[in-house]
Amino acid sequence: MPMNQPDPREIGHYYALAQVGTEMVMPVVVGLVLDSYLDWRPWGVVVGAVLGLTAGLAHLVVIVNRGDRKSSQESRRDDP
Repeated sequence: MPMNQPDPREIGHYYALAQVGTEMVMPVVVGLVLDSYLDWRPWGVVVGAVLGLTAGLAHLVVIVNRGDRKSSQESRRDDP
């Protein structure tokens, strides 16, 4: 039985979602590091969390809008 090859678009979609997760977590990690080295507790984590949430949500909006545009273009092609 041959294995089905994954759809490259689907893999790209999952990669984009993983990237959003990384964008949301990395600023918090950087904030933790800055807190420990510069003794800024808790402001590095707070700023990192706000920046990470903002960047992650903005990227999610871009991904959703891109998907909506593609689906509307495909539906226009299917209309007679």
